[in-house]
Order: sequence, then C-alpha cells, then structure tokens
Amino acid sequence: MTDTAARAVDDTAARLRLRDKLARSGLKIAQPDDPPLFTRVPQSPMRPMHWRWAELEAFLHELGEVLDLRPGGDRRTLRLANPGLEYGTTPTFWASIQYINPGEVATAHRHSPDAFRFVMYGSGCRTTVDGENYPMHEGDLVLTPNWAWHDHVHHGDEPMIWLDVLDVSLMRKLENIFFDPYPEDVQPVGEQPEKSWREFGSGLLRPVGAAPAPRRNPLLVYSREQAEAALELAKGLEPDPCDDVILEYQNPAGGGPALPSMSMKTQTLRPGFQGVTHRHSGSKVYWVIDGAGTSFVGDERFDWGKGDFLAVPPWAPVRHVNEHDAEARLFRIDDSPVYRTLNVYHEEIVR
Repeated sequence: MTDTAARAVDDTAARLRLRDKLARSGLKIAQPDDPPLFTRVPQSPMRPMHWRWAELEAFLHELGEVLDLRPGGDRRTLRLANPGLEYGTTPTFWASIQYINPGEVATAHRHSPDAFRFVMYGSGCRTTVDGENYPMHEGDLVLTPNWAWHDHVHHGDEPMIWLDVLDVSLMRKLENIFFDPYPEDVQPVGEQPEKSWREFGSGLLRPVGAAPAPRRNPLLVYSREQAEAALELAKGLEPDPCDDVILEYQNPAGGGPALPSMSMKTQTLRPGFQGVTHRHSGSKVYWVIDGAGTSFVGDERFDWGKGDFLAVPPWAPVRHVNEHDAEARLFRIDDSPVYRTLNVYHEEIVR
C-alpha cells in the first residue's frame, strides 16, 4: 500500500472514530457518504403521477358502500398518495377525494392546517365554517382557513364528491399539527349565515370601514359562475405562453392568494394550444374539469381526460398541449405562496 493510500485509510478511520465520539454528544461532522447538502437545482423524491377518473370513480363508489362516515372527525376520503414521498401528494400538501352519501354528516372539527374543498360532482350538501353556512355546488371553491370550525351535512338525494386539499405535509414538517373536535356533531349557524359572501362576494366592492388584515382571507366561498365569467373575460387577453388562459383565486382583502400556503387557479387550454416548456419552484396538482389534452412532465407523457388528476414535482419541466377540437378546463393547486413569502421562488422557460 502506498503512503497516500495508507493516509487515506487512516483519515477515514479517524473520521469514523470522531463521528462516533461526536454522536454521543449530539454533534456531527460531514461524512463522505452523506447526501449532498447543496444541489445545483432542487432534487425532489416526488414523482409525476396521473390518476385516471375511471379507476378513481370505481374506488369511490366502493368506499361509499364499505366505509361508514363515523362521528369524531374522520372523513371518507381517497387520498392521492405519491409513492416517492413518505406521506402526502406533494412535499407540502395532501389532496384527497371525499365521498359523502345522502343524509350523512361530516362532523365538526378544526385544525391547524389550511384546507379547501373544490366540488367535483353532485349537489345538496351544505357546509358550515365558523358559523357561516353555504350550499356546495359543482365548481364552487370553499375555504376552511386554519383553526376554523367546519362541518358538512348532505341533504341531497345522490352522493357528492369533492376535492379536499390541506397543507398537512407542510404542517407536519413544521411539527405544527393541532386538531380539536367540536363537542357536538354540527356547530350552530350564526345570525348572518352568509356574512363573508355578502361583504366580499362581489369581488369588486367591500364594506366601508377598516379593511380586514390582508393575510387573513375574509371570504369563504368562490362560486363557479363568477370563476367561469372571469375566465371568459380573460380569453380576450394575450394568451399565457405556458398556460393559455389562467386566473388565480385571490384574497379580496389584500389581492394575494386565497390561502397563505396554497394557490388555487382555474385555466382553459383552447383547441390547438401548444404551450412552452417551463418549470418553477414548488409542486402542483391539476384536476381536469372538462375536455382532454396532453402534458409532458420531464421525459414522461400524460394523456388526460375529464376527471383525471395530474401531479407535477418541484422544478420538473412541464408542457401542456391541446390537440383536440374542444376546450380543456383545469383546476390547479400549487404551493407557490410559500416560496414567494420566503422570497425564494424561481421560474423559467426551458429552451
């Protein structure tokens, strides 16, 4: 063995002895086999995923027959799990599909994660959030801000299906999970059951007086009709090279995202649209409201249709195209507000 090789062996052995000694005191030094602390670009274990509605729908109906909706906070949900992650759909949020039968009650509770519901199919359910009570219609976006009491009661004749998204993954990483069940199955409805909608639902005007704190969204419901009307108006603008026609649900108090950690967007890909490849900080999930199209994520191609879900990892190159004769409508969730708040958001076109 050469002197250089002998010194390398001695150095490795000394490093290992020092590592073990330091470990007993809760200390650590870098080791040759440690994963890199810094990488040139983000490296996420999250995988691109495509869930097809035909398969999801069959599982949901089976869940509705097999699983009871029990009191105490449990929900009947089908979670969109990412095999590259320990838990969650993306590194920051958890998306699941909730199925509720006629006459059932999803009992009241509150928790530290922010949450929202986007109604996919059905009608007849009413939700109560901190005393405000609203009907839930297809295409409506209903917010459940953190630590807000919320319950759902289904008065309709057919099952309802909606998308539930919570920033549980982020809160778990921050070790900030709190949960509190309400003492009764449902909370009382307040004297003004649609207060926030009547105050801020126009999207254009607000009550006279002191403005609410911009970080706390005073609005709980965004209707399908308003979103579709806004999207129709936006078709008259110059198309976005990446997403064609796209709008973000905003907080009417400060103009920021509807929730502090999650951005919800609605978009249309018109026939013939050929998007440019782009990537940005953070992860995102799409639900196909209507139509069909194709997304290229990294080296993978996903041909999607109505009801499908698509998950895109952080910094993954993505390109959308619509080679069909009809428009495609998408609902999108991403975690860009977290990165923007920390001033570490990056975005680029991939040439």
